[in-house]
Amino acid sequence: MPQTPDTRPGPPTLARGWCALSSLHGRIESHVERALQAAHGLSVREFSVLDVLSYQHDGDGGHLQMHQLADAVVLSQSATTRLVGRLEDRGLLSRYICPTDRRGIYTDVSEAGLQLLEEARPTNEAALREALREAAKRPELAPLVAVVESLDPPA
Repeated sequence: MPQTPDTRPGPPTLARGWCALSSLHGRIESHVERALQAAHGLSVREFSVLDVLSYQHDGDGGHLQMHQLADAVVLSQSATTRLVGRLEDRGLLSRYICPTDRRGIYTDVSEAGLQLLEEARPTNEAALREALREAAKRPELAPLVAVVESLDPPA
């Protein structure tokens, strides 16, 4: 007769922690994705690109080079280029050649992109809080949720 695997919880391991973190990330991203798509027609990645670029508008040079943007949103350069192309087609951002280094391509969020981002931020925040609240009900995710919530400074 075949033996059934032992499913009793064992001591914490690095792999178990990584699985829990991955699960938390996936749950949050799926929840936020649905909310942003339904309310604003934005994916999580599109929101992230607009958000990162929006912080580059303090003073001169409110832009990022494509490789900087790819690093900031944790995408490959080719995936970032495709994403930027879709957002550019929608009029939410633009690309242009660096005036001092013709090899560099900059990305800049447009006024329409900034407006959509401001409309989407409350949806993103509410969806994040809701996803964290649901995840906190799972014992294996509750400690990670507590860490994430501790990073949110009090209002």
